[in-house]
Amino acid sequence: MKIPAHTAAQIAEILGGSLIGDPTIPVTGINEIHRVGPGDLTFTDVPKYFRKAMESAASVILINQRVEPPPTKALILTPFPFRDFNRLLEYFQPATLPTFAPTQASFEGVAIGQNVVIGENTYIEPGCHIGHNTTIGPNCYIGRDTLIYPNVTIGPNCYIGSHVVIQSGCVIGGEAFYYKRNPAGSERLLSKGRVVIGDYVEIGANTTIDRGVTSDTYIGDHTKIDNLVQIGHDTFIGRNCQIAAQVGIAGACVIEDGVILWGQVGIPSGIRIGPRATVLAKSGVLTSLEGGKVYFGFIAKEVKKAWREIASMGRLPRLLRTLDPPNSNGQAHDELSLPS
Repeated sequence: MKIPAHTAAQIAEILGGSLIGDPTIPVTGINEIHRVGPGDLTFTDVPKYFRKAMESAASVILINQRVEPPPTKALILTPFPFRDFNRLLEYFQPATLPTFAPTQASFEGVAIGQNVVIGENTYIEPGCHIGHNTTIGPNCYIGRDTLIYPNVTIGPNCYIGSHVVIQSGCVIGGEAFYYKRNPAGSERLLSKGRVVIGDYVEIGANTTIDRGVTSDTYIGDHTKIDNLVQIGHDTFIGRNCQIAAQVGIAGACVIEDGVILWGQVGIPSGIRIGPRATVLAKSGVLTSLEGGKVYFGFIAKEVKKAWREIASMGRLPRLLRTLDPPNSNGQAHDELSLPS
């Protein structure tokens, strides 16, 4: 998320925090640790991640423990870095409240159904069809010849390309599922990013795509997504992927071009799946996967290896009997007796 240029000292003043390091270091963006670049501010409030933050490209770090910063960084000491990160997000991009009145907007060459709500500064290209009871947030763009079925919700700041199909019940640009637990409950990290959808993408009914926290959730050109799929915040999905029903992809994942994910595949946060990989149905992906291979199982592994292991389980009773020969009465020992 880009912001007007500030110095580290100015950010510290906004938050009322103590500055450690060079006060003149410029801050031009606010990002999570996995997306930071030079000029960005990020936060850390867990000691085991201090080193990762210090070695990142971030220029300024919100932190809750006094440490010595590297020469090229400044630290802002605050008791609650997570909370103050949220304060900065809201300071530079205040929340936009939803509107509920049917829209009076009209766009040349666009068919708009009944009870449609379209937010301010949203533009829809000619050739689009917007179904009944659809809500489109402010500051959105929808490209030419896109078809949006009834009862779709599109959040603020979304970019949707041309020739896209979004089926009924989809929620595009919902809040990220990102919480910090504490004794009093859970605090949500605010979502100030976007969803960006390329051209010729199709999204099935009741699929949800969360917007980024500080950057974009991205769906590449020609990717096809089935019904009831969940895609988490800040995840990148490349071109020409196919994602079947009930797949769940957590936040900050990278799914490269040409990947196929069959039904009910589960992927936790921070995973990368290489180009043209295929993950078979009901697999659980717990580590990043190399491209160009087929995977199966929980934990997902290359499919030939997984099938060999499953087949070997069927031979296990016979193998155990060979390791425990019968006693003098011709019977197996009790402790290793197995049914035939």
